[in-house]
Amino acid sequence: MIPLRLEEIAAIVGGAVAGGNAESAVLEATAVTVTAPAVLDGRRAAPGGLFVAFAGEQADGHDFAAQAGRAGAVAVLGSRPTALPTVVVADAQCALQTLAAHVAARLRDRLTVVGVTGSQGKTSTKDLLAAVLSSAAPTIAAPGSFNNELGVPITMLRADADTRFLVLEMGARRVGDIAALTDLVAPDVAVVLNVGQAHLTYFGTRGAIAKAKGEIVEGLAHGGTAVLNADDPGVVAMRALTDGPVLTFGSAEHADVRVLDLTLDRFGRPSFTLRTADASAAVALPLVGAHQALNAAAAVAAGLAAGVPLEKAAAALATASLSKWRMERCDLPGGVTLLNDSYNANPDSARAALDALAAIEGGRRIAVLGGMLELGDESEAEHRAIGAYAVSRADLVVAVGEDAWPIAEGAGERAVALADNEAAVDWLRGCLTGGDVVLVKASREARLDEVAAALA
Repeated sequence: MIPLRLEEIAAIVGGAVAGGNAESAVLEATAVTVTAPAVLDGRRAAPGGLFVAFAGEQADGHDFAAQAGRAGAVAVLGSRPTALPTVVVADAQCALQTLAAHVAARLRDRLTVVGVTGSQGKTSTKDLLAAVLSSAAPTIAAPGSFNNELGVPITMLRADADTRFLVLEMGARRVGDIAALTDLVAPDVAVVLNVGQAHLTYFGTRGAIAKAKGEIVEGLAHGGTAVLNADDPGVVAMRALTDGPVLTFGSAEHADVRVLDLTLDRFGRPSFTLRTADASAAVALPLVGAHQALNAAAAVAAGLAAGVPLEKAAAALATASLSKWRMERCDLPGGVTLLNDSYNANPDSARAALDALAAIEGGRRIAVLGGMLELGDESEAEHRAIGAYAVSRADLVVAVGEDAWPIAEGAGERAVALADNEAAVDWLRGCLTGGDVVLVKASREARLDEVAAALA
């Protein structure tokens, strides 16, 4: 965050400064300077930070201003006065976005902005891209999956005068969402990974999903580069959305950054060669799953567009790490291996995770699968299809929760359907033996991270 006095913030967002308490005059409050990033969770405030408060249906963030102050926040951006000096606005979300756009504009002459979207793999690719760009210059990237109308501006506000690369993960649940994000800051490089089925309930059709993802290409800054998946026809078609440069990645022969000679070690970690028109580089990822090779190719292609040489980018990938609950490999007591991929799920990402499970050497392979939400009218059929696919990759399939029971139906005799997470933990504790490899995968609402945590 660039340092801003509270009166400056108020002027930027069209708000008014209110003193923190009866003894704190408004005049004193206006002299407060915010020097640390903005946060939505007051417990995570840093000294000098700004707490952005929202009044929700279940809780009112303004009530936690004092807690944010104890953590280090010096001010609040919200819709009413709080225990801390507060910029009071009519719409906190709009004000947050306005502030983020202002800060990005102030830094724009020295900042390269990279946006990443796709139906799956956004966060992993963002993490890999952050590693690539950080090898060249100071980089800010979204923590976890901060990819919506609040998470993107929060990430933007972490940039300061030293930042040279800003990586923004951009998600959508409806057409227009990504366009609204690129209106805050137009990316210089826009990465589109794939067009899948995530959030199909909201979009209705894959055509609408493709339209939504294409908004990141349409929102490119003048002369910006589109980085497109050469293996996905729906993504390749987005070439028509820009007059600027296009770089492609994938396994296709015509890809500008091509994945070749992909192999997996006994832990399911991929090694491969990335080849461009005039160079090649070997990559060994410390991550699980063959699908990570494509994400790495996307990250390297975006790095090339941002000026990071191939060899430097490839070397950076060797030490990359992912956000929590994305194919986390953990050795459990008793010789059991756990793959925790519980952050989210859709049919494509579930198949990729099952492929990763099958690639790991060990004893029995057990797939613990929860419901995949937001699949619309195709939900039951898609769950059955994943069950059928799972038995081709796992020895046992455990379907957890009522939403996941069609998975058990699709898996047949080698499946068990359990009522909830507690039942899953009990069943697994009584079943697991040394050498077993266990995958935990579901949409976030299923909270299968609780199952993984109980086993660890």
